[in-house]
Amino acid sequence: MTERSDPSGEQPTPSRLDRGPLREEVRREIRRLHQLSNRGLWGLAIFILISLGAQRNFNFLPTFSEGARAVLGAAPPVKLISIALVVYSFSALVLILSRMMGGTETYRGWSHLGYLSGFYFFYYYGETLPDNFWAVFAAGATILSLEYYAIWNSCSEAIRTEKELLKKLED
Repeated sequence: MTERSDPSGEQPTPSRLDRGPLREEVRREIRRLHQLSNRGLWGLAIFILISLGAQRNFNFLPTFSEGARAVLGAAPPVKLISIALVVYSFSALVLILSRMMGGTETYRGWSHLGYLSGFYFFYYYGETLPDNFWAVFAAGATILSLEYYAIWNSCSEAIRTEKELLKKLED
């Protein structure tokens, strides 16, 4: 028989021999959580690489030709880009903090990375990137660091729970 009855009359518990697959499943979950928590570091690293290119005013990219500028149209006014950056940053921070309160294990840094790169692009296209680099960088570093902390904190709590379960299974 694979189950034992508890002398107190509670529900039967799996025998020590049946716990092997469950222990392996818990170990796999711990590995998955470690990988998930590292996504925030990857997001920060990619943002820093993009920011290094932006700091150099993307001088490794070809400049926009007159034909390309005619097709794309005029650059948005710098004040509108800056207002959009402030609104985006505030909204992103509120959303991250609300997810932290809920304790979800979702990483949304990839979309933030795209939006922040877009701000670099708009300032670059408007030929004002050197003047506005630090605003985008500060907003991005804040948002992505908080996003990383949120996923790391959530995964750390889940890993702690899984390790406690693993310890109980090994006893």
